[in-house]
Amino acid sequence: MATLWTRGIQVCRSFSRLCTTPTVQRGTAVRLMSTENDNLQVDVDSKTGVATMKMCRPPVNSLNLEYLTSISIALEKLENEKCRGLILTSGVPKIFCAGLDILEMYQPDVERLQVFWRSLQDVWLRLYGSKMATIAAINGHSPAGGCLLALCCDYRIMAPNYTIGLNETQLGIVAPFWFKDTICGVVGEREAEHALTLGIMYSTEEALDIKAIDKVVPQEEVYTAAQEKMKQYLKIPEVARQLSKDMMRRENVEKLRLRREDDVANFKNFAVRDSVQKSLGMYLEMLKKKSQQKK
Repeated sequence: MATLWTRGIQVCRSFSRLCTTPTVQRGTAVRLMSTENDNLQVDVDSKTGVATMKMCRPPVNSLNLEYLTSISIALEKLENEKCRGLILTSGVPKIFCAGLDILEMYQPDVERLQVFWRSLQDVWLRLYGSKMATIAAINGHSPAGGCLLALCCDYRIMAPNYTIGLNETQLGIVAPFWFKDTICGVVGEREAEHALTLGIMYSTEEALDIKAIDKVVPQEEVYTAAQEKMKQYLKIPEVARQLSKDMMRRENVEKLRLRREDDVANFKNFAVRDSVQKSLGMYLEMLKKKSQQKK
């Protein structure tokens, strides 16, 4: 019988087979790839070389193993296609991305848990270390792993009346060092410590004040504002832009590359603690009650 590690590899391969590259016609935006459930829509404008990645996994774009694998493969394919820019956004109303799927961590199969964490590492390495200019068009709430995706991007534009933050401590979870490195690079050491320790969820306006996001525009203008900002990035000579970004981020990228397996082991050992499992169970029960109240 195949182990879950083997099945994790098979998942990667199955998604890889689903990702196909059509003939691209100049001046048109085309779908570059899709998944079986169409939960991740990726379109590339062949005239500008800019891709749009739209997360469409209802109800909240939660990141499970399969979805992370799909995102990782999509990012790799865009790099291989020499795309110049990427706009990351959501097709789910009022949600950018709710972060990691709690069910991957609650009463987990340990082998799958480790594959899951490696898949998250892969997404971070590809997005944070991408040669593409990357802009997060944040058109909904963005807690935890959703916030991480946004922080990985070069620039963040957000609609008002939403929240964003690395709120892991509220669930009894400790953000790993590479989450910390990511937010430190955006808001600075002191504000990052405050944010991570208290698990703060910032309003759009508060996020702008601490520079966690760069711009606030009305909901209906988030994507067009991202397109306009992308033009500014693409005016910069590509090699100079890429090398400057690499200079700023290389140390953090290499730190994770060197410590990947230790990080996986640390996460596994922490996630299976009784206290952590209890916290996750209580959180899931709270979500269940909220869902029942809405019915």
